[in-house]
Amino acid sequence: QVQLAESGGELVQAGKSLRLNCVLSKPTTHIMGWFRQAPGQEREFLAAIVAHGPAYYADSVKGRFTISRDDAENTTVYLQMDNLEPEDTAVYYCNSDVRGKTGRGSWGQGTQVTVSS
Repeated sequence: QVQLAESGGELVQAGKSLRLNCVLSKPTTHIMGWFRQAPGQEREFLAAIVAHGPAYYADSVKGRFTISRDDAENTTVYLQMDNLEPEDTAVYYCNSDVRGKTGRGSWGQGTQVTVSS
């Protein structure tokens, strides 16, 4: 079973940018995606990307977040987050097999993003 490791989360001020990384233990051709979960809320789909193909986004982050991937060796998926808002504070997770807006594959341990106002 593939393992994932997210990194890049930290405490930042509103308006700043962060890039999150998700490294897989082996290559995959599956659609990869990012999700987040804020305290007391359900896990929320953010973005997904097809191998060597297009990406799609939740309306809540479209225009501010950009997903990309590198399939050169082990698959790595990135989430560039710009103009961060306090409402973006959450634990961010990647998933190894996204179907529509649902994560069907393995989850990483998550990385904490905290945005201060």
